[in-house]
Amino acid sequence: MTVDVRSNQGPAVPAQSLCQTPKDASFEEMRRRLRKDGYVYVKNILPRDDVQKVREEQVSTIGLDTPGSALEDGIFNDSNDPLEHGGIGAGELPPTTEQVQAMIEAHTQPKYLQLLEHPNLRSFVKGIMEWKKEILLKRTMIRHNAPHALSTGVHYDKLFLRKGEAEFLTAWVPIGDIRADGGGLMYLGNSVQVGREIEANFTRRAKDLSEEERLSAFNVHMEEYGQLSQNANEFGRVHQTNSGVGDRHWLVANYEAGDVVFHDPYIVHASSKNEGHDGRIRVSTDLRFYEEGSDMDDRWMQLWTPGDGL
Repeated sequence: MTVDVRSNQGPAVPAQSLCQTPKDASFEEMRRRLRKDGYVYVKNILPRDDVQKVREEQVSTIGLDTPGSALEDGIFNDSNDPLEHGGIGAGELPPTTEQVQAMIEAHTQPKYLQLLEHPNLRSFVKGIMEWKKEILLKRTMIRHNAPHALSTGVHYDKLFLRKGEAEFLTAWVPIGDIRADGGGLMYLGNSVQVGREIEANFTRRAKDLSEEERLSAFNVHMEEYGQLSQNANEFGRVHQTNSGVGDRHWLVANYEAGDVVFHDPYIVHASSKNEGHDGRIRVSTDLRFYEEGSDMDDRWMQLWTPGDGL
């Protein structure tokens, strides 16, 4: 598959397909792919019906759907301004107190919390990482991205979790089907080393900052919203190379409810712009796992709240 996807700025990106890993592959094979590619994309880990029920719960909570439409569809009510509803990490928060409160409450809904504890999800995390016990950071990030709203810019996750020396694993979970051009996550191939080099450069430049500033993804050396770029096309072109690591192309997929992508803290990624062809609100969540007892970023052991600085 090759599909044109867009970011917030710049021309469309001709993206290629993410490599799928069969869910019955050995954990040894998954670890090999995580080391090689920086991600493991596995379909149908979670029961589709369970994920769809979470989508219905989320759409109902956030309250941006078209009256009379099915909650599972989550069709955006275009009487709202889409530019005010890009989701956490994509621009400013919604304009009303009630809408912000709904985003907070979305993180504590019962079906969502049940999904976070699903044994299939937890067993894959432990198996891939060879951990005896995994710890999920309480600060999960549900993103409700309206059609034609701002998407999440180019970044790698370690930017935001700089405290603590332990490595972590991200699990990105689409809550419902998400087309590649409907807000799906897009990865820059062979980019773990890119992220590590950028982070090492930031660390050198931040050596004279206070500890609080040095740990922040929003310090004086960072871009707006703590991201690397809003232009995926330009960023990919600058960092594309064939010298020893293979081509660096953007990679996407047509995600389905039940899929999970596990990825390295340094792999460069972004969200495609939700082009709104079907009017669906793009809902997903970002989960970060550490091994129990490791030196984790304890700033993230609180639920997400607006203005928490992370």
